[in-house]
Amino acid sequence: MGEVGQQQPAGWRAEAISGFARSELFEHTFQEGMDLVEETAAYLDGPGRQDSKLLSRNAALAYASESMRLTTRLMQVASWLLVQRAVREGDMAPQSAAGAGYRLGAEAEMAVAAEALPAPLAALLGRSERLFERVRHLDLRMYVETAADAAPPHPVLSQFERLKDAFGG
Repeated sequence: MGEVGQQQPAGWRAEAISGFARSELFEHTFQEGMDLVEETAAYLDGPGRQDSKLLSRNAALAYASESMRLTTRLMQVASWLLVQRAVREGDMAPQSAAGAGYRLGAEAEMAVAAEALPAPLAALLGRSERLFERVRHLDLRMYVETAADAAPPHPVLSQFERLKDAFGG
């Protein structure tokens, strides 16, 4: 049978997931994520409070909304990164990390005029969005493609493969 019906051995993806958690890319991403969490907390608890007091009513509402999105996004990323670290340290099985409760969820889109927000908040938002997208890409590569790799072939495609094999096409 052709490639469509072939499956990787069960431990293959677990090894790849564990390998990622031990990689330099993971170390860099983990450090960047934790640093951004700390930087964001310091801004929101310090200068951000002062910045928000200087805003118009509508801009203050946008500030509150965006700061909530920012902290939610960073908590999702931090949680995902901590799960990967738990895999690396042997505190969690790679298969467990694939569970829906540990996966990175989709983010709701919300457009706020960046000029209405203080520059430091806008910068943190941009950095957190880029980090979230990188981590989301990693999550999809590691866990969604894992499910696709392990899924049985589509019945119609399977029949086409059998016909192709039978007739030498």
